[in-house]
Amino acid sequence: MVTLSASPQNPAAQFDWPLAYGAEQLLGRWIETFLLRNGFGRRLADRMRDETGTEFYEWVDHLVMAPEHAAELRAVGLTEAKVASAAGVTVFHHPKAMMPRVLLGGANCERGVPAVVALRPESLVDFLAHHDLASPIEGAFGARLRRATVSEENGARLDAVERLGWRGLVVEAPAAGLPEAVVKARELFRARKRHFANDAEGVAHAFAVLDQVLALVPRDVACELFFAEERVFWEFRNRAGRVQKRRQDTLGLGWGNHDHHTFRCSRQHFPELIEFLSRLGLEKRERYYAGEEAGWGAQIMEAPEVGIVVFADVDLKPGEIDIDFAKQRLPELPALRTVGLWCALHGDSFLQAGMHHLEARFDFVRLRDQLSLEGVATMKPFSDFAFLKQAFTEGERWPVRPERVDGLLQRGLITAAQADGFIKDGALGSHLENLQRKGGFKGFNQKAVSAIIAATDPRKVQAAQSA
Repeated sequence: MVTLSASPQNPAAQFDWPLAYGAEQLLGRWIETFLLRNGFGRRLADRMRDETGTEFYEWVDHLVMAPEHAAELRAVGLTEAKVASAAGVTVFHHPKAMMPRVLLGGANCERGVPAVVALRPESLVDFLAHHDLASPIEGAFGARLRRATVSEENGARLDAVERLGWRGLVVEAPAAGLPEAVVKARELFRARKRHFANDAEGVAHAFAVLDQVLALVPRDVACELFFAEERVFWEFRNRAGRVQKRRQDTLGLGWGNHDHHTFRCSRQHFPELIEFLSRLGLEKRERYYAGEEAGWGAQIMEAPEVGIVVFADVDLKPGEIDIDFAKQRLPELPALRTVGLWCALHGDSFLQAGMHHLEARFDFVRLRDQLSLEGVATMKPFSDFAFLKQAFTEGERWPVRPERVDGLLQRGLITAAQADGFIKDGALGSHLENLQRKGGFKGFNQKAVSAIIAATDPRKVQAAQSA
């Protein structure tokens, strides 16, 4: 299914993600039963499918069921989670699969039918406004969890929730000063300077901004805010992202369906990128090495409390998977591989370039077809399994600064013909990634990812155009 490069520091078995079809089918059946009773939810599910290419299931934060379903949940792999919840309520989650949580013990629960289904848009206020709802919001701005009732029909209540770096299920008043601190922290991240004459100065500046933010807000809040701003920066530079964000914003959803954020980094500053992410609370997961021919690797990181996953890419050579390349500074290579060249042309994702791509969860075929009507083409899928489908939109071509091209040419890292092509036509910059998961599958397909990385190498693209 998925090939992981094992090493003493990174046992592959630790990240052998299962296919939890039984659990997905059980929760999906309950949600479908809910939609038969709640007309607003049913119409919204249709609009999500037809107007955004997304599935209602992917927007569900949690559902509330009768207590007698505990054995049924355990039988399909869900276990009790330790999380703040109301008295008398037990929370179940799947520890190794991606799916909504189930709360047992809610009042007036009928067996087999959710009493409550809660959606998670990116902004609760936007969601209510776009659906012309006057529902009161539980939780002031700055609360770690905010909630509103969207519709209640036939004993089935549809809620919407907004989270601020927290997995809890109790609405509490925000800590004193936190609302003002959130606004300031967001401004600090958005206004972060990215262009410096020396990248080391840019890295130092990023850490200085992070220090300011962490003095204002808890780490998980900082994590939520940082990636929200990185998505905004990426959108500025990616038309496919802007088109799809507009489509999702029409329903007040935002990027609540994000799957992971991909950062490309130079070998020189990879340890700093990983340290920065670690300080935001992300923990190391799988490490990939695609082999000598591909010449790149990745450290996957996750902040479970926030629901943020990062794919951090870097050029690697044989043997380096056996060291902790996230900590050990890597020497320069005599030739740039795909990731290194992208960073040399555009800058590190951490600094000037922004993310290489945002991956979000969709109905794979519907999104592809819908985006084509918006003039956004999709590349050939690089994963096409029942449990995992992935494809990039056609790459956004960015202009390249002449001084970057000249520096690469003088160091013998590109040819004169390649330099002329980059100056004239620019180079591939960023993508939106269309992803569909089934069975709660949490992992990635290393072989397929390697193929698409190679296919988007700026030199190969340039050569194909010249042929």
